[in-house]
Amino acid sequence: MSILAYTPDEKNQFWMATPAADDDVSLLARIAQRDQTALSLLYDRYARIVYGLAFKSLRSVEESEEVVLDVFAQVWRIADRYQVQKGRADTWLFTLARSRILDRLRKVKRTHPSTLVSIDAVEIQPRANAVDLFEEASIRERRSQVMAALQTLPDEQRFVLELAYFQGLTQSEIVAQTGLALGTVKTRIRLGLSKLKSALGSKEDL
Repeated sequence: MSILAYTPDEKNQFWMATPAADDDVSLLARIAQRDQTALSLLYDRYARIVYGLAFKSLRSVEESEEVVLDVFAQVWRIADRYQVQKGRADTWLFTLARSRILDRLRKVKRTHPSTLVSIDAVEIQPRANAVDLFEEASIRERRSQVMAALQTLPDEQRFVLELAYFQGLTQSEIVAQTGLALGTVKTRIRLGLSKLKSALGSKEDL
């Protein structure tokens, strides 16, 4: 069945749904064990989102549907490579989608520029906030990287950074709450940020 063959009510219900992250992980684990039913469930959950993301860039029904097929074929092949400690399952899926979209966009622009169609010619268009899922996924992934990097810091540096950046306290407020000297707070924040930057720098190729 075509990815586009959905009623308006079905689309509205889909966009309002929020899949459970744990369930996504379970589906990927089952797919890694060659469970075709799990692949179908994951496809039903994310195919239209992937299509919307692809269509925003490609402006082509056929090319966008090909991206969806490519993505889920890849999921079938490499589901066993997903590692839950490195990020959410949907973030991993959107990363695969982004790569496939960029590949196809390069190919289309190089060999078939005339196949690009107007977005107005497609009956079903992705909602604006849905096609921003790449940005949302990137933010979530970056946040998971920051949280993982924080765990590598000494406790005293992590503590003041959490107070400053997660609770929004000023350095003076941290002094008042912890009883530390202002110079100590400044030093720990400076050292912590330096180590955090170094740790995150090593993850830029993820």
